[in-house]
Amino acid sequence: MRNKKWMTKVMAAGMVLALAMTGCGSKETEGTKQDTTTTTKAPTKAPTKAPTEAPVTEDEAKEPTQTAEAKKLKQFADIAEGETYAKINIKDYGTITVKFFEEEAPKAVENFVTHAKEGYYDGLTFHRIFDDFMIQGGDPEGNGTGGESIWGEEFEDEFDEDLHPYRGALCMANAGANTNGSQFFIVQADVNYVADLEKMLKDQYNVGLQQYVELAYGTVLTEEQTKNYGLYGGTPWLFERHTVFGQVMDGYNVLDAVAGVTVNSSGVPETPVVIDSIEVIEN
Repeated sequence: MRNKKWMTKVMAAGMVLALAMTGCGSKETEGTKQDTTTTTKAPTKAPTKAPTEAPVTEDEAKEPTQTAEAKKLKQFADIAEGETYAKINIKDYGTITVKFFEEEAPKAVENFVTHAKEGYYDGLTFHRIFDDFMIQGGDPEGNGTGGESIWGEEFEDEFDEDLHPYRGALCMANAGANTNGSQFFIVQADVNYVADLEKMLKDQYNVGLQQYVELAYGTVLTEEQTKNYGLYGGTPWLFERHTVFGQVMDGYNVLDAVAGVTVNSSGVPETPVVIDSIEVIEN
């Protein structure tokens, strides 16, 4: 079953690349105004083979927010005194702790924090989940069609070149540019996913991750940025398509557990994954 899933998505990757290389298409549909969602995921990883290289070191095996090198980046730096953070408590799974980027994405942070303090998200579900991609929630309708901002209208995207949809990034879901409301998602794709994806692209289509993202999605990344996705995981094709306004600091095991639930072909969980509460904390 797993191999069949991989094969289907590898074929989809080939179609995207073929269109991109012939100039007939470049980006996948992001959804409609009625369906606030993340961009369709990139092709999945190729079947994993037995490791032939040196074992991963203890530091390399850690999550990005736990390594000294990663902490040099703004996105993975420890929560500083005076900064706001939140605990997303998920029924039956545990807690995911996130910090916010208040200076870089002030409206997105204000919107999420205010909703959280007012209990807007309490009892809502993660209605769309894809393992090796992301978990999405924040819709009172529970199907991707509902929700609104604290201002009662959509608000604009807030992009920063130093904030990326790396593993653990807290992002705004949308139905296109500047259509942010209440829905959000957390990137779950890890370094193994990115490594296998790049290997598959090179083996099957003779392109690297950086070239693929530009050809298929129109997203231009520097070599350093592309390298960081390899180091920290993530979804590079979503860079500057969805506002990154926070980062998971703790609870990656909970994130992975939620991402691993049984879902249908549309990513709807077989058993609802419920947000008990979101506790906002002033450090």
